[in-house]
Amino acid sequence: MHVTFFRKDPHCTRPFEGLKFVDVGCGGGNLSEPLARMGATVTGIDAVEKNIKIAHLHAELDPITSSIGYCCTTAEKLVEEQRKFDAVIALEVIEHVADPAEFCKSLSALTDSGGAILISTINRSMRAYATAIIMAEYVLHWVQEMAGFVYNPLTGRWSLSDDIGVNFITYGTKNNE
Repeated sequence: MHVTFFRKDPHCTRPFEGLKFVDVGCGGGNLSEPLARMGATVTGIDAVEKNIKIAHLHAELDPITSSIGYCCTTAEKLVEEQRKFDAVIALEVIEHVADPAEFCKSLSALTDSGGAILISTINRSMRAYATAIIMAEYVLHWVQEMAGFVYNPLTGRWSLSDDIGVNFITYGTKNNE
């Protein structure tokens, strides 16, 4: 989103001064921190506690980013708390939620009147497939193994399968570097 959307000077050092942003699915804070440096009051949320701990550790290294309000919660819980923001940002999150339409409703409910919502996800194009799947999984081997997950309604049991066309499960390991 461009700073002129908020009628702010794009050439000043803190163009988001006085604005409240929420970074939904903030992970380690890679977006929250630059937004805080640009003057926004930032709340970073993630459903994964480990991500929030990492974000806290990294943010504490800089006095400007140490003011970011990181919290292990969801957009839906912020809606229940009746929180509102000038900008609601969810980058690379919607593909991980169970109900994308309900998730979008939550993002909308978090957005103050006249505010902005920014959502991103991996495209379903051949180029995205080539870079995000082929390169990451098969060339760089970031994903070591994948298996399909199938449910047998006759036995009521789940099992692994070679077919990843519907559901898949994966795991990875981190190299000690």
